[in-house]
Amino acid sequence: MAPVSMEKVNKVYENGFHAVKDMDLTVGDGEFMVLVGPSGCGKTTALRMVAGLEDITSGILRIGGKEVNDETPKERDIAMVFQNYALYPHMTVRDNIGFALKLRKIPKAELTTKVNEAAEILGLTDWLDRKPGQLSGGQRQRVAMGRAIVRQPSVYLGVSTIYVTHDQVEAMTMGDRVTVMRSGVLQQVDTPQHLYDNPDNIFVAAFIGSPAMNLYDAVVGEGARSVKLGSQTIDLPDSVRIKRPALVSYAGKDVVAGLRPEHLPAEAPDSAGPKLTGEVDLVEALGSELVVHFTIDAHRVLAEGAVDKDEAAAVRSGEGVARVAAKTPVKPGDKLTFAVDIDEMKFFDTQTGLSIRG
Repeated sequence: MAPVSMEKVNKVYENGFHAVKDMDLTVGDGEFMVLVGPSGCGKTTALRMVAGLEDITSGILRIGGKEVNDETPKERDIAMVFQNYALYPHMTVRDNIGFALKLRKIPKAELTTKVNEAAEILGLTDWLDRKPGQLSGGQRQRVAMGRAIVRQPSVYLGVSTIYVTHDQVEAMTMGDRVTVMRSGVLQQVDTPQHLYDNPDNIFVAAFIGSPAMNLYDAVVGEGARSVKLGSQTIDLPDSVRIKRPALVSYAGKDVVAGLRPEHLPAEAPDSAGPKLTGEVDLVEALGSELVVHFTIDAHRVLAEGAVDKDEAAAVRSGEGVARVAAKTPVKPGDKLTFAVDIDEMKFFDTQTGLSIRG
């Protein structure tokens, strides 16, 4: 495997559309990197530039430390797995996997060994004599991967090293690191857990997580000892100011406050600490927990592009989601008080959209 690096890489099409903007990204040797973002964010264009299927307008692309901007796809030693598999329907799985090796006139014994090894890795040994039409979608994807693996390229563009998806759940469960993109601009690169716990901006906070983070317009109180969401005031303990000292400079100012659904458990009868009360709209029973949809009198903030237009149009002002214990007695129309895990509350600048931290 070989590291891949992009330094200030841009892609501008003839019509002037700037698809990828000053992209700086390094994929380590053997790393599984996932590019994620909404449709049209530039992730596939970035992938195609690495593969050599799109010219780079400006910037430098290196594979294994070597600049490859002007090299053909073949010269880059790249294997790419396409979303639609691109398998030969008249060939068996065995022949599909070994086709590139056959073209390179690899000795038959070596070709058979390599195909068998790839099939074993991917769980396809029992399917080698089947044709693509006899396979499930997942099995076809594995055949496409096998065709890439068997070539032993420097870099896999597909499920092995660089993987493109718009599904953030898929990205979070598969990637060693995840790159979040929006409108051609890289937003954040991090491990899945750190990305989830410490989003750099409102877009990442809204895009990563299912259900999404609850984001509301809020006002920071004097000395950052409280934050007001609509008519409700939530006290902020010293731990919040210690963790986010910059929040003090926002006293009396508007911010965006965020809480993930799991950080709003239903209040225990004898609990103390910060609370938030909402009117219950819908309760989803999932067995191990309840997902409670509620409304408060604060303005819900939507990050442009984090959800599609139809979803955004359906969100009501003040809408929120909480995960609560499965046996919580709650039904639509109830007023439910949530305990707020205040140390997990996020704050963002309303003008820049950036996280308020140090």
